[in-house]
Amino acid sequence: MPFTLITPCDYREEIRKSRFLAQAVAVASAAEAQAAVERLSDHSASHNCWAWKVGQQYRFSDDGEPGGTAGRPILAAIEGQDCDQLVVVVTRWYGGIQLGTGGLARAYGGSANKCLQAAERLELVQRSRCACHCAFAELPLLKARLSELDALLEQEAFDAEGAELQLALPEARVADLQQLLAGISRGRIVLRRV
Repeated sequence: MPFTLITPCDYREEIRKSRFLAQAVAVASAAEAQAAVERLSDHSASHNCWAWKVGQQYRFSDDGEPGGTAGRPILAAIEGQDCDQLVVVVTRWYGGIQLGTGGLARAYGGSANKCLQAAERLELVQRSRCACHCAFAELPLLKARLSELDALLEQEAFDAEGAELQLALPEARVADLQQLLAGISRGRIVLRRV
């Protein structure tokens, strides 16, 4: 099961007089990831190498380091830690000693890995989206019971008879929700997949 970060984290290390700062933050989209890269980069540094992964989308950059020595090892650290929906930026201030391609890959990948190992994580749960229409009389009981099913109320729209609810819950709990709806409405509420 993939994980994301609860709070931003960072890790500092000095390797042969070069200073490395790895920073990681959770993101929800590709646009948010690119904005985080800009925000976390220090333009006075020698290099700001980064990688991000959001679902099946990912990107990485070596930012002037030899090809494959920075961005790809950072992405490998993200995938190796089974993380998703996050961006890692590793900033390097050059110290005057060449590290070589292997040394660079170890430095960037290692910094990212140590940063993610120290991070507070949250397990990402795949959720199914469902919708139902609920009468006003049944609404308070249904809302009170949603947390038991680990269901999130994403949206509600009221009309003359009640409310149209958009819900997201773990796939394994959909049958339980159907049973709950049948019980509180005597079979009137119909759960639809969105």
